[in-house]
Amino acid sequence: MFGRKKNETLLPAPQPEPDDQARGGAKNRPTPKRREAQAARMQPLVPADRKAAARTSKEAERAERVKRQAAMRRGEEWALLPRDRGPARAFVRDFVDSRWNIGEFLLPAMLLGMPFMFIDPTSGAARIGFSIVYGAFAVFIVDTFVMWIQLRRRYAEEFGTKPPGGSFFYAMSRTMSFRRTRMPQPRVSRGQRWVKPGK
Repeated sequence: MFGRKKNETLLPAPQPEPDDQARGGAKNRPTPKRREAQAARMQPLVPADRKAAARTSKEAERAERVKRQAAMRRGEEWALLPRDRGPARAFVRDFVDSRWNIGEFLLPAMLLGMPFMFIDPTSGAARIGFSIVYGAFAVFIVDTFVMWIQLRRRYAEEFGTKPPGGSFFYAMSRTMSFRRTRMPQPRVSRGQRWVKPGK
């Protein structure tokens, strides 16, 4: 008969470690499946409350627009339109703003003289209207060219070169607008000499 030896001892069977045993340095939680992780990151394309979302978006856009307009009025470079950026444009604006310009009074003069022009051309009132309108326009042309000659000379003194292309029409258009409506707003007073930044 086969039998066990008397001196043979039975060893206890090894016990498996529990699955929830804490391990040092581990996150101690099951790793989420890829599908579950992607689902947690996904946001709905259409919000539940469309009206609230649209209202919030409009308010944010309005606040950003107000902020940009205020910065543009102050002349901050990041908020300016491409045509207004750069030291050359800043110089032209400051030079125009530092002088009296006939262009500021051109529109009021034309509005004053045009009603007289619709009266009988043979009357004295019509001749007065023509004189006001065409006289103001002629003075505006002369003043604009005087301004341009002075601007070119001053620009050469400050930068050592000619003004970039488009500066003439840029300066003329600014002279034709009222001082308080100019954008960016004037940062120099009339008669004040422009000083190059860093001097």
